[in-house]
Amino acid sequence: MNKLKKQKRSMFSFTLTELLVTIAIIGILSVIIFFSVQGARERSYMARVKSEMRNIETALVLYSEKYGGYPADADRSIPPGLEEFLAGGIFPSAPWPGSIYDWDNWINPDDGVSHIFQISVRFCPISGPLSACHFPRESWASGFDIDSSVYHCIYGSCRSHVSHPTTYPGYCLNCD
Repeated sequence: MNKLKKQKRSMFSFTLTELLVTIAIIGILSVIIFFSVQGARERSYMARVKSEMRNIETALVLYSEKYGGYPADADRSIPPGLEEFLAGGIFPSAPWPGSIYDWDNWINPDDGVSHIFQISVRFCPISGPLSACHFPRESWASGFDIDSSVYHCIYGSCRSHVSHPTTYPGYCLNCD
């Protein structure tokens, strides 16, 4: 009878080794799932930013046709008057956490005459600090700095920021 009780108990219990192996397998699977979800999240941010920038560009073109030119530069906000051309009148928030859209209407610093028109995604507050920036976890953003951006060029010698050359770290979505 005593032997039968021991046999029943051992059928339903786990050894320490079995528990550790199970925990290790669950840990490995969790890490794999986490990184695949993170990669999917970054891809979805990029797809969303491309779509929204095309929509904002369309709104800017409609604005330009109605008013005879593009709106003035707007520091990290919607250009005045653009609401009527955006779906629902809303200037969207940028997809990456801590990022915002920015309309850039700059005089080209290379020649002082021509214009640069672009839509940017900014990852840092104006003037930093760098520790407050929230850059994407992508290889193309590895060298980003305070004035770096992801941008969609509409016209001109587009760049990450007007105060830097075109070679300053940034990522152009539609440049060749």
